[in-house]
Amino acid sequence: MDAKTIPVMMNLSQSQRQTFKITPLQIQMLNFLQLSTVELEERIKHELEENPLLEEGIVTKDEVTDHDFEEISEHETNDYSAVLKPENDYSDWEEYANDDTPDYKTNINNHSSDDDLFTIPIIQESDWRTDLKVQLHYLPLNERQIMLMDYIIDSLDYNGFLTITTDVIADDVSFTNNIFVDIEEIEHLLKVLRREDPAGIGAANLQECLLMQLQRKKEKGLDVDLAVDIVEFNIDELAVRNYEKIMRMRKITADELKKAILQITALNAKPIMDGNTSSISAKDNIIPDYIITYETNLFGDMSIDISLNNGRTPSLKINKNFAETINSTKNKAVNQYINTKMSTANWLIEAIQQREHTMLKTMKAIVLFQRDFFNLGDIRNLKPMILKDIADQIGMDISTISRVTSGKYAQTPFGTLNLKDLFTEGIKVDSGEEVSNREIQQAIVNLIAGENKQNPLNDFQLMDLLAQKGYIIARRTVAKYRENMSIPSAQMRRVL
Repeated sequence: MDAKTIPVMMNLSQSQRQTFKITPLQIQMLNFLQLSTVELEERIKHELEENPLLEEGIVTKDEVTDHDFEEISEHETNDYSAVLKPENDYSDWEEYANDDTPDYKTNINNHSSDDDLFTIPIIQESDWRTDLKVQLHYLPLNERQIMLMDYIIDSLDYNGFLTITTDVIADDVSFTNNIFVDIEEIEHLLKVLRREDPAGIGAANLQECLLMQLQRKKEKGLDVDLAVDIVEFNIDELAVRNYEKIMRMRKITADELKKAILQITALNAKPIMDGNTSSISAKDNIIPDYIITYETNLFGDMSIDISLNNGRTPSLKINKNFAETINSTKNKAVNQYINTKMSTANWLIEAIQQREHTMLKTMKAIVLFQRDFFNLGDIRNLKPMILKDIADQIGMDISTISRVTSGKYAQTPFGTLNLKDLFTEGIKVDSGEEVSNREIQQAIVNLIAGENKQNPLNDFQLMDLLAQKGYIIARRTVAKYRENMSIPSAQMRRVL
């Protein structure tokens, strides 16, 4: 049979559909919103160094350019101020009172000496491994022994424990340096290392670390024999607070056990407690992104003022004189370079303004939503709030709200707040009212603070006590909240 050719008909049709495509500039803007105040300051300093068209200074009206983002309208600002500030006939009192203020009083350099931000002095830090190696120079060791001791120190883990055996170290050193190293030689040097500071360095585990510290106390003449016996023979019972079994096995009284436990708890659980350095180092301070202040007028009405903490962030503007001078050249490469830097500078200035606008808009919405909480700073007045509540209120996407609040802090008269802590889930109580889970967590903290430490409350008892207060939650929810607050279980909270 001959094959027949079957014609194939192609149907062509047109359809119209909408797709969402995010541009690279929008991605950069979203990442820009997530910057904290410190990160923004570093970003601006970097741009000032890299872009010759940028300079510090306040943009005048003549220098304002068109922006690609929505400006803060006067109507929008009035809407927020109407809620956050009480309405009265003297709402503009400050404006009229300072109407004739001389210009020099508003100059940026006119500030109190208390406002000066002093830089943290540079502290010379040394790694604890380096400190250990320095101690070796005071010991009568030859060059080979110092080389082996350095290898042992480098084999210690982050906390100063030696988790590998001496035979493994001997094999590694022999293979790496093409020399023969005996296990007995490594063990001898390890004993030398364990006599160095800090006490417990080079221990294999927690039990050995505690015994090494107790042995040093014993050498100083302290009576720690019972503590040594408990750590050596009853450390498992001690870990689970099984005090009755320890007293029965050691044939001691509760007072004797309490004295030994005090000696043990005074020891370090790890040879190296800071993990990085043995010297004092400066800790990072939290720099708030928002400043929230309260003002009371002559009639006793309180208003909440929200501002950005941008005192350390320099204002930027375009160096037009430099741009015009360079742009007059006929070199295409130079012109292209100037145009690129000009676009980057304009985008950065607009991005900073957009960031300020979005952050203020979001913070005002949060304060408006949590007005009862911000009035007194009482966590019991914190209402359940999720990102969607704020996003719907100001007409922005949830991801934008998440970026604006992530890693951001607000300074208030009642402490510095992490904005993420203000977003909580809601749980219904007996009365049918929905409360924040932060309120329940605070109730758990209060119950544990007032418990009998010799017989602490377990999760079931906490659940029953919370139910009496009107918080009906499951035992596993109590355990989850307790673990989130880093509170140990009842057994681990027990003391004699």
